[in-house]
Amino acid sequence: MSTIFAKIISGEIPSFKVAENDDFLAFLDINPLRMGHTLVIPKQEIDYFFDISPEDLAKMMEFTSSVAKAIKLAYPCKKVGMTVIGLEVPHAHIHLVPMDGMPDMNFSGPKLNPSVEELSEAAKRILVAMSAK
Repeated sequence: MSTIFAKIISGEIPSFKVAENDDFLAFLDINPLRMGHTLVIPKQEIDYFFDISPEDLAKMMEFTSSVAKAIKLAYPCKKVGMTVIGLEVPHAHIHLVPMDGMPDMNFSGPKLNPSVEELSEAAKRILVAMSAK
């Protein structure tokens, strides 16, 4: 299964990476609900989130937690919301969204359409926060 996420992992498609290790990658959603909206994915191609092994799921949550803390530093908010939807791309992924209220997590509502420059700046803000934690 060669999904858009597999192509992002391999570098075939560019992305705005904010964190990466041997097993996971975090990058900005290019049509975010709010600036700082980040996707966390396993590098292993797994479609269904709950097919990830319990051990790898624990590692993914640890990685996701560090990214969420950096998002909160970069984009001050009440909380960073987390959701697993996973229907639009057949590759397990977590959405992290800075939120101040429930409407900020409305995936049915309009999305932002930031410029490449705005996305680049957002990635830099989170990367700086990742190194500051």
